[in-house]
Amino acid sequence: MLWSGFILGLLGSFHCMGMCGPIAFLLPVNHKKPTQKAVQVSVYHVGRLFAYSLIGLLLGLLGKSFDLFGLQQQLSIAVGIAMIIMVITTYFIGMNFTVTRPLYRLVGKLKSAMGKELKKKTYDAFFTMGFLNGLLPCGLVYMAVIGAIGSGNAFEGAAYMMFFGLGTVPLMTAAVYLGNIISVKVKMFMKKAVPVFVILIGVLFIVRGLGLGIPYVSPKDMNDQQSAQQSCHTPIVLNTNQK
Repeated sequence: MLWSGFILGLLGSFHCMGMCGPIAFLLPVNHKKPTQKAVQVSVYHVGRLFAYSLIGLLLGLLGKSFDLFGLQQQLSIAVGIAMIIMVITTYFIGMNFTVTRPLYRLVGKLKSAMGKELKKKTYDAFFTMGFLNGLLPCGLVYMAVIGAIGSGNAFEGAAYMMFFGLGTVPLMTAAVYLGNIISVKVKMFMKKAVPVFVILIGVLFIVRGLGLGIPYVSPKDMNDQQSAQQSCHTPIVLNTNQK
């Protein structure tokens, strides 16, 4: 499941270049010193990955609450269905979610804060720019967030979002060094590939929740496994009063 987050970020970075690409172009990196430039870009990515991981950590805790009630498999199925519905309504029907409208004010504040940081060239400014960039609302990030919720715990939720962020690193780095080098045809192809892959991830979450007994893909009932593990670790109390 973690690799699905990485591939989602890798393919989705083509789609997200419209929002995050201009930010990468405007980074105040030192073009005259390659080593310092590389460090600055790396710190920027660390800020983004930290933001994604923090989001995944918080939403992984939400998924953990379902696990505590023995609903981990039902949650996995619900996550898969939600991802497929989002893809169909967003990419194929073209429906805009009104739930995102209240975020416009937040986006304005984030961009304003990033604009102030763009005037600086300190390393903490690059980290802050990356962190704020990771908080910008994005449809693809929403889908990755759904995957983080379905991970079932805080650690895996953070890891899922971190792998998603790692997938975006290659293209975002290329944007800093090479500018907008991706042809229109390639962008259009990848834009069409993203929803197909997200649907495949959604199907994978559904299959995972069905408990078909397929190793690493669809394990048997997780609740039964957890009960068995707990029983194995339950200490056996011997009756010392017997003679």
